[in-house]
Amino acid sequence: MASSQERTGPGDPTVALLLTWFVPGAGHLYLGKVKLAVVAFLLIEGLYYLGYVLSEGLFLNVLPAEMRGMFAGMLAPEVGNMSALLLHMRTIGFLDQPQVWPSNMDLGMTLTAASGVLNFVLMSKAHLDARGVKIEKQIDPAGAAALSWCVPGLGHWLQGRRTRAVAVFGMLVGLFLIGCVLAQGANLDRERHFYYWAGQFLLGLPAIVAEFVHGHARVSQEIRYVDAGIVLGCVAGMLNILVMLDVYGWAEHRAEAKSADAPGAESAPSTEGSSA
Repeated sequence: MASSQERTGPGDPTVALLLTWFVPGAGHLYLGKVKLAVVAFLLIEGLYYLGYVLSEGLFLNVLPAEMRGMFAGMLAPEVGNMSALLLHMRTIGFLDQPQVWPSNMDLGMTLTAASGVLNFVLMSKAHLDARGVKIEKQIDPAGAAALSWCVPGLGHWLQGRRTRAVAVFGMLVGLFLIGCVLAQGANLDRERHFYYWAGQFLLGLPAIVAEFVHGHARVSQEIRYVDAGIVLGCVAGMLNILVMLDVYGWAEHRAEAKSADAPGAESAPSTEGSSA
């Protein structure tokens, strides 16, 4: 991954990445891409703000008292949007009195979590852009990662890696469904399983749709395999991180090779055999 683009790009990749983490779009503003910076900021912070309004800023309050603290949000998907999360914790934080959840609580929490995941994708794009890697006539590495978050295997499918796409989708979604069956839907609830839900959320639309359709199941008796189901749902989402890294790395490697093969650039090893 270390290449000449890291030394000749428009900015420092680490600086661009960290700026984006703290303020969506700041990394691209640093790189001189003002329009992209503004659009990214409005989209990601707009998602968080809309989720904040719908949930009335209460998503952290689903945590039980013994799990609350200054670092409680650091394992939530919202940590990808660091500035919004820190401002949220400073202004609302944890409320002591019992809460009646807003009617749109689930949608609000989904939007704030999605803003964090999408900003992680934007961070990867800022890092790539800072290195000056040119993307021509192919899926952007960050875009491929975002699509793989939405639907596991979709990034592979659009890259032409159809067999792997089907295998990825079948294995991860199948693992998630097994978890849902074992837990009898009890895993589809952020209020009950805050941190396990965070891992499960990384599976994207399959987990989101399942929660809105079958979430918040009423539990009237002991569920024998509930722990196994919750863990499997979480593992399915976390395995999707590896899927996102795979599609990103594949697209990045091909883009770097094409940049190196361009006139005036040093030759690079062929990547035609890496399309499996």
